[in-house]
Amino acid sequence: MRPAAIAIVDYDPLWPAMAAAAIAELQQTSPGLFTEVEHIGSTSVPGLAAKPVIDLMAATASLRDVSAYGSALARLGFTPHQNGMNDRLLYVRAPAGTRTHILHVVTRASWPTRNQRILRDHLRSHPEEEARYAALKHGLAAVPLAPGEYTRAKTAFIQEVTDRARRERGLPPEPVWEKGLHDPHE
Repeated sequence: MRPAAIAIVDYDPLWPAMAAAAIAELQQTSPGLFTEVEHIGSTSVPGLAAKPVIDLMAATASLRDVSAYGSALARLGFTPHQNGMNDRLLYVRAPAGTRTHILHVVTRASWPTRNQRILRDHLRSHPEEEARYAALKHGLAAVPLAPGEYTRAKTAFIQEVTDRARRERGLPPEPVWEKGLHDPHE
């Protein structure tokens, strides 16, 4: 496959409103399914450059319960996406073939220790880390990358910062990517 440039854009102050609108739609369309829904990922960190895709994470009592809401999620444009994750479900919203949202569905039991939430909170409160991450992303976007290379190139930084953030919370380190996992943005 031919390498392609990754689209990294400056922070858009509309991203939180876009996330809030999608969260409201999810809660209205699937009442009682999700106990929590939050904006995660780079678009949730004020000032951070990102791919223009809104990542959401939702907690549910059981991943098995989500299948009963498949048609409701589909009406919102969220379709299942397989990428090798064992501990969550993934849905992508891609109107006209362009991804705009990714929904990670996890169990309520795992919610407090999810790396994505921990990393987001850490970056929000550590502007020096946010600046390092932005510089890394802009550097990677400046060169053509094959699918998967962008994620692999960010992994060492994400692991380092997530390990530090988990340590600050008294949590043990945990891999940020499952073996063989594909970035849902690719």
